[in-house]
Amino acid sequence: MKVAVYRKEHFNAAHRLNNAGLSEAENQLLFGKCNNKNYHGHNYELIVQVIGMPDPNTGYVMDMKILSDIIKEQVLDRFDHKNLNLDVPEFETLNPTAENIVIVIYNLLRPTIDNKLDLKIRLYETERNFVEYPFE
Repeated sequence: MKVAVYRKEHFNAAHRLNNAGLSEAENQLLFGKCNNKNYHGHNYELIVQVIGMPDPNTGYVMDMKILSDIIKEQVLDRFDHKNLNLDVPEFETLNPTAENIVIVIYNLLRPTIDNKLDLKIRLYETERNFVEYPFE
């Protein structure tokens, strides 16, 4: 039987939702206060779910210390206390919405986790707003 294991982390980051192809007025109408030209921040909560069969030798789906280290290296060191628009190369041309952030995180983590394990990412932008990828 498959088992799901979860690692919960958090990071703080600033961003601005803005589409360079739209006018300032269109961006303001579309994104409202999230389009603040001086940026705004969130205390993101990240939940990484790994699903698979427990290893017969260890009993682990995945060693949680290893998962923690991967998340720190691939996500936290890259995003924590950063301006996503200015400091994170993945968002140079990609609007850092919660939807895009969760996909970027998935794409950063997926190559580092054994392909026999399923991976799902949940990202809380606020206590009440969260996204999940992939969604099945």
